[in-house]
Amino acid sequence: MAEYFDALEIRDPERRERDLMAALPGAVARAVATAPGIARQLQGIDPWRVDSRQALAQLPVLRKSQLLEAQQRARAQDAPAAGTIERVFGGFSAIGWGQALRVFSSPGPIYEPESARPDYWRFARALYAAGFRAGELAYNCFSYHFTPAGSMMETAAHAVGCTVFPGGTGQTEQQVRAIHDLAPSGYTGTPSFLKIILEKADELRLPLTSVKRALVSGEAFPPSLRDWLAERGIQAYQAYGSADLGLIAFETPAREGLVLGEDILVEIVRPGTGIPVPDGEVGEVVVTTLNPDYPLVRFGTGDLSAVLPGRSPCGRTNTRIKGWMGRADQTTKVRGLFVHPSQIAEVLARHAEARRARLVVSGQVGSDRMLLRVEAQAQPPGLAEKMALSVREVTKLRAEVELLAPGSLPNDGKVIEDARSYE
Repeated sequence: MAEYFDALEIRDPERRERDLMAALPGAVARAVATAPGIARQLQGIDPWRVDSRQALAQLPVLRKSQLLEAQQRARAQDAPAAGTIERVFGGFSAIGWGQALRVFSSPGPIYEPESARPDYWRFARALYAAGFRAGELAYNCFSYHFTPAGSMMETAAHAVGCTVFPGGTGQTEQQVRAIHDLAPSGYTGTPSFLKIILEKADELRLPLTSVKRALVSGEAFPPSLRDWLAERGIQAYQAYGSADLGLIAFETPAREGLVLGEDILVEIVRPGTGIPVPDGEVGEVVVTTLNPDYPLVRFGTGDLSAVLPGRSPCGRTNTRIKGWMGRADQTTKVRGLFVHPSQIAEVLARHAEARRARLVVSGQVGSDRMLLRVEAQAQPPGLAEKMALSVREVTKLRAEVELLAPGSLPNDGKVIEDARSYE
């Protein structure tokens, strides 16, 4: 069993499906009873009849944009008496202050609770599959600021039995020196930041030979970067998850797709609908979690993927997906943060001269470039610089701004264009 985190990973697939379907009605009923937002989403539906994938597929899909809107509506009422669950979380959490150990903010902003439940985000399986073991030091370079990524990996590492150094982001030279001093065996963070750290170590002539494994997430992980790290003696594996759901799927030593996490139900549906597609067809990833503290039912991630046939050669028996294959909407991820069309609209609203805009994300993973192309009737001095500052304030990311004459942008409704290379 040392090869696997626990026996759940290698149980018979039919047994797993029976276990999931047996747990599903109670989980949905509990969600309806404890989370007002879920009760509104499933109004008129008997949760105890949701006992099969066919029944699940009849339920409405909850979009990330709807979750954001529900939270914004509740906060706009400015009624603290309504309680934390309704006012802060839009009714989609089952826990509030005192029950939640932490609360995080993702771009939007969307607020997510974290309870004291061990391995709350369920990333321990991914760490274990990547080779992390008890008694090791994990060097965590995910952000501990606002977003839950840092806590996701820290709580998972504790569940595996690792000690954690909270490196966070930035301060590259200090990161190099800390890794050199502490000699951690594993790294968690974005793959591009690991590359930056290793290049800085070369520049400082401080070899970082202790790091042998990595679990990376938050952005695309192209084969070229995976091979570059392998040449440095680091076997890096990717995990796929979200701030709302926790772990969705993870890579194993088989290097054939991503194995779904346990205790969630994943559907691949036709984008813009809730209709499941046949295995192998690309569609949107929709997830139902059995998390009693933050129960999301048919949550549409907006990510595209497809089911891979057969079982993983690593021995894990859960369904595999191909991994992240793009977005079903125009939302995109840059340096670990989602950028939403609504955020571009907010930037425009701050500047009366601006009429239309398109954010073009180019370059390669790890060297992303954001260019906001803006049609402006008037172009007073300093407008580009002011808009660049607005982009930074709204998205927490830097962008260049190009001012254009009215009518210069294509009339295709596109607000965000992902022009990056994933080779």
